[in-house]
Amino acid sequence: MKIVKIIAWIALVAFVVIQFFPVDYNQSETVPQTDFMLVNNVPATVEQSLQVSCYDCHSNNTDYPWYSKVQPSSWYLEHHIKEGKAELNFNEWGNLSDRRKNSKLRSIINQIEDGEMPLDSYTLIHRDAIFSEANKTAVIDYINKLKDSLE
Repeated sequence: MKIVKIIAWIALVAFVVIQFFPVDYNQSETVPQTDFMLVNNVPATVEQSLQVSCYDCHSNNTDYPWYSKVQPSSWYLEHHIKEGKAELNFNEWGNLSDRRKNSKLRSIINQIEDGEMPLDSYTLIHRDAIFSEANKTAVIDYINKLKDSLE
């Protein structure tokens, strides 16, 4: 029983100590002119779907939940956000070449169709980020039209 108390105290101290190692939050006050929504004529329903389901991880402005202030969950969130932005940052859309945009649009379509995006770990907490069939169809149709206009 004594060993359990020692382990519990060590775990508690470690938990308190890691709270002093914050992350750099992904928040910006401005929307750049290169943002996907500004560069393209995005219908309101598609814009809303992308904002709710994609922009937290794929833009320069994340709307952080309450648990992002607690380590190690903030490290986990920041890791996913950095990976998401490295793959696609909607705020930098206007800086991409047409060839790169075309590739990203194909990837968006495939990942939404296959149910890979948004991530299950994200939709577990953010239930509103789950695409309804109507939203999924609207987003995919719009992305297909945008892709066709680039070719």
